[in-house]
Amino acid sequence: MPRDTPPPRTGRTETETLRGFLDYLRTSVAAKVEGVPEPQARTPMVPSGTNLLGLLNHLTSVERAIFLGEEVTAWPDTFRAAPSDSAGDVLTRYRDTVERANAVLDGCADPAAPLPHALSRTLPRQRAGRPAPSVRWALTHMIEETGRHAGHADILRELIDGTTGR
Repeated sequence: MPRDTPPPRTGRTETETLRGFLDYLRTSVAAKVEGVPEPQARTPMVPSGTNLLGLLNHLTSVERAIFLGEEVTAWPDTFRAAPSDSAGDVLTRYRDTVERANAVLDGCADPAAPLPHALSRTLPRQRAGRPAPSVRWALTHMIEETGRHAGHADILRELIDGTTGR
């Protein structure tokens, strides 16, 4: 039976619970890339072309768009790491982005409050006059997005070297 890390039993508040689960998923998806040699980390393992580095590169872009307000003009391109990027480069960029996103979240005490306007202006479907999404929505969306791609990464990693578990 593979060793598995259970979900966190953390958080007395809604925000602590949401952040605990998001950090758990972030750690899980990053662990799927750790230790995978080139070129396996960027080799498509399924007909869609999905690969581990592409997934992590995409999640980096989503974190940057949601929490840091960076604009993404071509979402399909985020599923490919640059040929010059090593697995270590992509992993470091993801972890740095998560750290920066957490710093933003540290300043957001009320889950019902909107994300700071400057940070939410580039969210998908954000339109003039429409309020910024709440911190709760942003955290829930990132849990969904990261969880979905963590599942993809689980399958890809198992196909690469048989590694399973979180």
